[in-house]
Amino acid sequence: MPVIIPFFVPLQTISIYRNNMASNSDFVQYIADQCAGAGEMMVKKMFGDYGIYCNGKIIGLICDDSFFLKPTEAARPLLRTVDLLPPYDGAKDYFYIADVDDRDYLSELVRVTCHALPEPKAKKGKSKKQGKQG
Repeated sequence: MPVIIPFFVPLQTISIYRNNMASNSDFVQYIADQCAGAGEMMVKKMFGDYGIYCNGKIIGLICDDSFFLKPTEAARPLLRTVDLLPPYDGAKDYFYIADVDDRDYLSELVRVTCHALPEPKAKKGKSKKQGKQG
């Protein structure tokens, strides 16, 4: 269910109106589909909401049926409005992307963001136990 916010409420206070419920799986899939022009998209459930990845890099979060993109200087000039909000209480600010219905716009934002972000750190593999010496 969308959250209805009175038009006079400053955008910075939107987080107090969120219902802190997990995102609807249909909305999550919709965002992934809308961003698909940027590369290989994947979502992972994280702490009750979702992380969204492009080509193996986490590029944003989907929380309470809202899309938040990691802030980069490369994506900033492409934004129709620059709204920096935390996706959940205690989080750093992300770009809040309200216009999720324009597939070309979202794909370009995600493509530019993905390109600007560093490669993920390689995970350390579990060391194999050596045979018994004796």
